[in-house]
Amino acid sequence: MNKNDRGFIDIVIKKLIDWDEPEGEGCFVSNKITKDGFKVGYMYREVPDEGCQDSGWRFFAGNEDDEYVNNPDNIGIFALNTICNYDPDIIPYLHSCIGSSFIRIDNKNFELDDETKEIYIVKQDR
Repeated sequence: MNKNDRGFIDIVIKKLIDWDEPEGEGCFVSNKITKDGFKVGYMYREVPDEGCQDSGWRFFAGNEDDEYVNNPDNIGIFALNTICNYDPDIIPYLHSCIGSSFIRIDNKNFELDDETKEIYIVKQDR
């Protein structure tokens, strides 16, 4: 995988979604996705942060521990469309309600997280 000068996986960004929700298109993303090459394994949507362009979406590979997640250097803020280019498998779930959470169950699919199954963790195809 080629990386840019900031350590992010170098990808071509295409317009994959039209996001017209009023809160904005921003999302929080683990560096495991944008720098280490994992697909999204766990995603949830919370109430967006007020006063900023926040969709409420949070994306993780699923293999981060608390120490990793609690270090702000390991989380980036991106446009949803950018993360769709890293992992287009998330697109069908983006208009889910606030409070929704999903886990990856195989190479392409997610299901609602009822906390009874393991997250399927996989690298991006690059």
